[in-house]
Amino acid sequence: MPELPEVEVVRAGLIPAVTGATVTRVEVLDSRSLRRHPGPSEDFVDRLTGATIAAPSRRGKYLWLPLYGAAGAATSRRGAFLPPSGRGSSRAMNAEAVVVHLGMSGQVLLREPKAPVASLTRIVVGLDAPGHGPVRLDFVDQRVFGSMAIDALVPTADRDGERVPASVAHIARDPLDPHFDDEAFLDRLIRRDTTVKRALLDQSLISGIGNIYADEALWASRVHYDQPTRTLGRPRARTLLSQVRTILAKALAEGGTSFDAQYVNVNGASGYFSHSLNAYGRQGEPCPRCGRPIVREVFMNRGSHFCPHCQRVTVQRVAG
Repeated sequence: MPELPEVEVVRAGLIPAVTGATVTRVEVLDSRSLRRHPGPSEDFVDRLTGATIAAPSRRGKYLWLPLYGAAGAATSRRGAFLPPSGRGSSRAMNAEAVVVHLGMSGQVLLREPKAPVASLTRIVVGLDAPGHGPVRLDFVDQRVFGSMAIDALVPTADRDGERVPASVAHIARDPLDPHFDDEAFLDRLIRRDTTVKRALLDQSLISGIGNIYADEALWASRVHYDQPTRTLGRPRARTLLSQVRTILAKALAEGGTSFDAQYVNVNGASGYFSHSLNAYGRQGEPCPRCGRPIVREVFMNRGSHFCPHCQRVTVQRVAG
C-alpha cells in the first residue's frame, strides 16, 4: 500500500496541473471505485462536474482535492447524499473535497485529453487547467481496493481555520506536517500498552507510516519491532521519531518506493527508494551495519524485517 512519500509525490505532481482547474466532464467506468462515496455514481458525476479544484492536500496516506464554485446535489452536514430536490443550491467555497484513497494499487495519472484510456482505468475526470488547457486525470486501480469520494470538509480539532474531510478527521498528523506536536506524540507513545511497530502503524497516533518505513525506521534506530512502548524511554523514542522523519524525507526526495509498476507518480514514473532499503525485503541478506542476516517474521498478516543482532528487545515484556 502506498505510504506517505508515495502519496506526497502524487500530491506534488498534481499541484501545477489541477490547482484552479475546472472539471469539464466525469466518467465513471467502474462504480466499485466509488464504494466510499455517499451516493450513486450519478451523484458523484453531478457534484463534481463544473466544480473548480483548489490546491491538493494530504494527511498521512490520504489525499484530497478541495472543491468550490459548482452547484450540484446537496449534502447534509455529515456529507450524506440528499435527493435531487437539493439541486441548485450553491456549494460554499471549499465545503467539500474529492478524497482519493489509493488502496493497494491505485494511481492518479495525468494524461492528454485524447490519449488512450488504459484498461484498468476506473474513473476519468476532464479538466480545463489554467496555463495548461485541457488535461485528463485518470484514476487507475488494478485491484480496485482504492476509491474516490466526495466528502464534507470539517474543522480540525487542533488548528483554527484548517479543515479536512470528515472521513480523514480521525487520522493523526504525520511527522512531516509542520504542525505535528513532537512532545504530545512522545507522551502518547511511551504511555501506550502496546509494542512499537503496532504503535507506528496506528494512524490515529501518527499517520503516513506503513510496513516499509516502519521497518526502516526501526532498523535505523536499533529498535526491535516487538519492543514494548512503555519500555522505550523518552530519549530512545525521540531517536526513533527522528529516524522516521529522516527516512520519510529521503524516500520523498527519491520519489518513493517502487517494487513494480503499481507505484508511480502522476506521469507514470517509478520512485527509486527501494535501492536505499536496509531491512525491508532484504531477508537472508547481510545487515548493512553488522553483516549478520536480516530476518523476516510474520507480523499482523504481513512481515517484519529486522536484524536480530542489532535490534533486540531490551526489556522482558510483562504478562497482562
